[in-house]
Amino acid sequence: MRPTRWRRSTFVILGLALVLLVAVVTTTTVVAARQPGDEVAVPPAPVPASAQPGVVPVTDSAAKPTARGLAAALAPVLANPDLGRFTGRISDALSGEVLWEQGPHVPMQPASTNKTITAAAALLALNRSDRLTTRVVTPSPGVVVLVGGGDQTLSAAPHGEDTWYRDAARIVDLAEQVRRSGVPVKTVQVDVSAYRGPSMAVGWDPRDIDGGDIAPIESVMLDGGRTQPVTVESRRSKTPALDAGRALAAALRVDPATVTVLPTAAQGREIASVQSPPLMQRLRDMMNFSDNVMAESIGREIADALGKPQSFDGAANAVLATLEKTGIDVTGAKLFDSSGLSVDDRLTAATLDEVMTAAAGTDKPELRPLVDTLAIAGGSGTLSYRYLNTDAAGFLRAKTGSLTRTNTLAGIVTDADDRVLTFALLSNDAGPTGRTALDAFAATLRSCGCRS
Repeated sequence: MRPTRWRRSTFVILGLALVLLVAVVTTTTVVAARQPGDEVAVPPAPVPASAQPGVVPVTDSAAKPTARGLAAALAPVLANPDLGRFTGRISDALSGEVLWEQGPHVPMQPASTNKTITAAAALLALNRSDRLTTRVVTPSPGVVVLVGGGDQTLSAAPHGEDTWYRDAARIVDLAEQVRRSGVPVKTVQVDVSAYRGPSMAVGWDPRDIDGGDIAPIESVMLDGGRTQPVTVESRRSKTPALDAGRALAAALRVDPATVTVLPTAAQGREIASVQSPPLMQRLRDMMNFSDNVMAESIGREIADALGKPQSFDGAANAVLATLEKTGIDVTGAKLFDSSGLSVDDRLTAATLDEVMTAAAGTDKPELRPLVDTLAIAGGSGTLSYRYLNTDAAGFLRAKTGSLTRTNTLAGIVTDADDRVLTFALLSNDAGPTGRTALDAFAATLRSCGCRS
């Protein structure tokens, strides 16, 4: 037994009884005091409550922080040695004026903030409704070929089961179309000729495949190469295209062990096809969850649109060329992939902040959707568990980056005076608390009074 709990319950019951007794006595007294014919004053009904939820725009007349005030507010957090080698730039989104900077043109390891420029280039070079097509062709009797078109969202999950990517096409959909075509199937092959060059980038660690960060980049794979499609910590496959072919074979009741990957492009009559979700949805997935495989696929889409090879080099060159064409300074950039996973990638704070200022400003409306892909501090994506119980929660949106001893952020923040600022912060050779030191620096942009 738990006597204390029972005593508390008794007190509650006695208290309720006492309240009821007082209410009865009070009511009786009021009734007794009122005489026949007396008028009873009835208080007017309260005004109905109303709510007007919505996104409220910040005013253009909000006070802009001064360079001096911003520098004074940032000095204490900047002094944290765990920031390591630290560069950054902070700008006013409305005017584009640079308010604070440190080493803005020094090339630094960007980690996944590299995805920010991949997303920006995609919005500039592609259509937001673009979809990728996976096809099945038959080059000869009894043979079907799965032709990869770059859709990494294709799923092995049967109907009725969740997929990692929302609205993903499924292998079973292709199999059903093949059966309806009437083509008898004895052999399944896979065509990965859309992508060129190596499937692993310079500066990638093969151990990251088992770690779940990456898979060999091939033009067809299932669930982004995940071996456990809806498990967050799933490892990735070392043979993603072959896995996709085997899944199609199994759905068509062909021995999966007989599936082969073709050395050249296949020709034949198309008998089945499915499409990926639209680009905008894939960009949100790439940015919110820092999806490396998705970034590499989108990089190759940009390369294809610019007539460049769908390879690591082709994608990196296409991204930088697209940004440079729109007026963004990419001096010092050196990229070996589109995701930022390569330890050899280099970007400057100036380039990243220019991209964010362009997205948050008014001169390049085609980049505005980039803001919608950024994780929200304390609320979504890779920032859902960061900035909790801080002034920045809900007011800061950013793309994160994290590699060994590297922590980066690029995004926007509404300061305490309702002025929108853009920022790019890169910390290399960071100490043990490097990430929290970086978060403290960025959070200061929200909480400081920086007008003087």
